[in-house]
Amino acid sequence: QVQLAESGGGLVQAGGSLRLSCVASGSFFSAMTMAWYRQAPGKQRELVADISSGGTTKYVDSVKDRFTISRDYAKNTVYLQMNSLKPEDTAVYYCNVRYFHIVWRNYWGQGTQVTVSS
Repeated sequence: QVQLAESGGGLVQAGGSLRLSCVASGSFFSAMTMAWYRQAPGKQRELVADISSGGTTKYVDSVKDRFTISRDYAKNTVYLQMNSLKPEDTAVYYCNVRYFHIVWRNYWGQGTQVTVSS
C-alpha cells in the first residue's frame, strides 16, 4: 500500500536545528494530508504539524514560530524544519499520511529519535 521512509533525526544541543524528511511511496490517490507527530516518554502522541493537499498548514502552539512544515508535491515528500530546539522537544517523531479511498486511511512511519541536550 503506502511506505514511509524517514530521515534526519539525531542528537543536538539546545538552540540547534534539525530537518526531518519523509518520502511516501506506493499506490494511492494523490490528494492526501501529510503530518508529523511526536511522542515523549510517559506522554501521549501529539500532532506537531500538518499540511493539506492544498498547502494549508497547522502547528501545535508549543512549536509555532520555531518549526516549519513543507512539502514537495512531485516527490511526495514532507519536511519538518526545526529551529531553536529545546530539551522539551525530545521525542520520537513519526511521519503520517492520510487519504480517502472508499474510507479514510492512515499510514505511519517507523519513527525517528530527536534528542535535545542542555
